[in-house]
Amino acid sequence: MMTTQQQTISGVDRSPVSADEQRWQQFAAKDRRYDGAFIVAVRTTGIYCRPSCPARMPKRENVAFYDVPESAELAGFRACKRCHPATIEPLDPDRQMVRAVCRVIAEAEDGLPTLEELSVAAGVSPHHLQRRFKAVMGVSPRRYADELRRRRLRALLKEGGGVADALYGAGYGSSSRLYENAESWLGMTPASYAKGGKGARMFFAFIATPLGQMIVAATDRGISFLGFGDDEQVLEAELRNDFPDAEIKRDEGSLQETLAIILDTFDQQVPRKDLPLDVRATAFQAQVWQALRDIPPGETRTYRDIAIAIGKPKAARAVGRACATNPVSLVVPCHRAVGSDGTLTGYRWGVERKRALLERERSD
Repeated sequence: MMTTQQQTISGVDRSPVSADEQRWQQFAAKDRRYDGAFIVAVRTTGIYCRPSCPARMPKRENVAFYDVPESAELAGFRACKRCHPATIEPLDPDRQMVRAVCRVIAEAEDGLPTLEELSVAAGVSPHHLQRRFKAVMGVSPRRYADELRRRRLRALLKEGGGVADALYGAGYGSSSRLYENAESWLGMTPASYAKGGKGARMFFAFIATPLGQMIVAATDRGISFLGFGDDEQVLEAELRNDFPDAEIKRDEGSLQETLAIILDTFDQQVPRKDLPLDVRATAFQAQVWQALRDIPPGETRTYRDIAIAIGKPKAARAVGRACATNPVSLVVPCHRAVGSDGTLTGYRWGVERKRALLERERSD
């Protein structure tokens, strides 16, 4: 978060600056005296650095700025192994306090610390802590703690350990606390997520459309995959590549009602938001996919528009990645996302199909 407060130390403005362009100029200078004033993140590499990092200068459009290392990591960036930005303490006292609170949260072994406990550790009132933490991090201490715990869980699950070990290793006090909201940010159950979909039982079918063959695959919980193509074998290979460990079989009739609903949606250009989905998603992807479903048929939004709509205005590139990884096209209408100048950018099933889908919606 930016602030207009200015501080001068040793003749150099070392405050949290008021505009990203000023930060860009300071970064371009590679001046060590700005280390600790802000963090530089490069979207094309997924790496964040200190301002004086000697690495090659990235393009301006690929750079984002953050107040502290933890806020860059929250956005999905990793620390540079060349300049070790996380070892530099902020120059601003409030940011020092926020980093200290982040460490308390990260080191907590017995559940999530309360706001009151964190305020005692920081030596400030709960109100002041909440306000300053959100100003720097963009989220409340509780939201930060929740996301940190979820990331730990995902990492532990991917390491191949049991769900119970991952559960307690990530700081969950009981299995019920994990499962009560898991579907909203994992899509599958934690056991399926840990095994790359293993244990999920999926059936698929094809249906002819004006845009070629459409493949639909679903579990007993909902639709997991929907795509378009000209070759059924290629589409089936795409499905199996996306779910390498799931049990996948050709449908013998159970998908007929779902196919009829989808085809009716396709013909009438009327989105059906009540279709059940069973898709694996991070919290960020889920936000983007819901924002796509909120766009009226025939209309488009830029990736930046969508980023702003979900409260993350600097995450346009990440929004693009979330659109590209959408496994259920049409139901989650990623064809309604366009480039900053309104041009049709990439689409997994071909830009011509993207154009045709929009034309069909606009002709209704």
